[in-house]
Amino acid sequence: MTEMWACEAVVGILESEGVDTVFGCPGAAILPLYAALRGSGIEHLIVRHEEGATHMADGWARTNGNVGVAFGTSGPAGTNMITGLYTAQADSIPIICVTGQAPTTKLHQEAFQAVDIVEIAKPVTKWAVQAKEAAQLPWLFREAFRIARSGRPGPVLIDLPLDVQRQRIEWDPEIDAPLAVNPVRPHQPRVERALDMLLAAQRPLLLAGGGVIGAEATEVLREVAELLNLPVQATLMGKGAFPEDHPLYAGMTGVQTTQRYGNASFLESDLVLAVGARFGDRHTGALDVYKGQRQFIQVDVEPTQLGKVFGPDLGVVSDARLFLESLRDAARRRTEMPERAGWVDRVTELKQTLVRREDYDQVPIKPARVFAEINAAFEPDTYFVTAIGLYQIWSGMFQKAYLPRRYQVCGQAGPLGWEIPAAIGVKKAKPEAEVVGVVGDYSFQFLVEELAVAAQYDVPFVLIMLNNTYLGLIRQAELEFEMNYEVDIHYDEHGTDNVRLMEAYGCSGRRVREPGEIADALAWARKQAEATSRPVLVEIMVEREANSARGPAINAVIEPEPVP
Repeated sequence: MTEMWACEAVVGILESEGVDTVFGCPGAAILPLYAALRGSGIEHLIVRHEEGATHMADGWARTNGNVGVAFGTSGPAGTNMITGLYTAQADSIPIICVTGQAPTTKLHQEAFQAVDIVEIAKPVTKWAVQAKEAAQLPWLFREAFRIARSGRPGPVLIDLPLDVQRQRIEWDPEIDAPLAVNPVRPHQPRVERALDMLLAAQRPLLLAGGGVIGAEATEVLREVAELLNLPVQATLMGKGAFPEDHPLYAGMTGVQTTQRYGNASFLESDLVLAVGARFGDRHTGALDVYKGQRQFIQVDVEPTQLGKVFGPDLGVVSDARLFLESLRDAARRRTEMPERAGWVDRVTELKQTLVRREDYDQVPIKPARVFAEINAAFEPDTYFVTAIGLYQIWSGMFQKAYLPRRYQVCGQAGPLGWEIPAAIGVKKAKPEAEVVGVVGDYSFQFLVEELAVAAQYDVPFVLIMLNNTYLGLIRQAELEFEMNYEVDIHYDEHGTDNVRLMEAYGCSGRRVREPGEIADALAWARKQAEATSRPVLVEIMVEREANSARGPAINAVIEPEPVP
């Protein structure tokens, strides 16, 4: 066997697992790992906040499907990573966070920056573990990658005491390899039962969730839809799983990120085949309306997801791609396919009639006009990231997505500030791609310091800000309590000058007040980002009272109010 420093084995394993970029911040308790990283082929980006590192790893993983990696030292570095771990867990994103730790002999003595990060991280990870022996390190990291990828993907935290990192171990990389990930295959009788239910239905829908994208199942999804003449809807996390210009695309159902024709089509359906979708509350709204008299087939790789929100008529435990392949093959063996031209025509009619207007010319600018310009300006293979707030809801309503992994959103955890670090991660995963972050004026400020990372490492992308200087979504929520409290973030007439803030980080920006200026500003930003290799901001001043669909879920599901 070959003797080496334990951390050299760790870095070698990272390389063999396909990690070419790590995001993090060094500190005293993790310097042995950084010393090993120094001589490797892995690029490291030094972040300005450890939460930013986790979101960069998250964006990297969402883009290429591999496991993203973030490093941090002991104490606050680990606690700063908790939001990113929670975000990855909520959206089923495989990342590994590695933290340094005080020496094992000091952990019981309240040593400097010694915190039990493993116990803190357990509720928001698939696995959190502290290395006790140096000889464990290679195996802990192999298992971490296996767990992060297996079943429902998700995050892992590994805590490395300083004395464990400093030891030498026996490890031969020549005879080492990643651990096998066993696919979750469907039970064939349940596939056949699902097909029987689909063939018997008069107005079925296929609901594609984020699990379809994570399982690389978008091509077979289209094959199944076309074979069975089956209209397809997407959840917010599934946006991009099915091309929105496809004749069978039936929109999105929900109480916020939704299309009116999607809600209407859903309410007229009699069976829903949900693949890789967890029935989140922003999608379902009031469950009595959502369930109605229709049947549900729920397919999920994680058994405990079945029946978590409501009991389906049929549950299938399976990887999304393997289920859809089995369903396709089973359908091809059947001699007769149902004739559903009338149902497909009805979905098409709803799609053509229940649409929201986008061609506004008013000042202040209406959000719908912004997304009409975005749809016109960028190619289908552009990578978009967006976080949480009214702008995310408007994006879900109006923005088009045609390809998997191109529309990325922190769907469940919804951390403000996610967009800038996520965009950095996306661009590092796909350096040749065009990357665009759609942000709000409030979220922009949460991790704005990560602009310095993009400037330092020449990571260009375009930021499109919808600025209403209003905290509109919070104000809407406060209506229930008949108050308008602590939602003013101004300290002068305008509040933060976001263009000047971009310039302070060595980047550039432009402010837009007229709808006719949007197209030129977006064209300028794209050229500027390419020319400078830095982020570029287009700040668009939108109307303050442009509220999204909200209120009693039962009403929103039936017919959400259009954006004014």
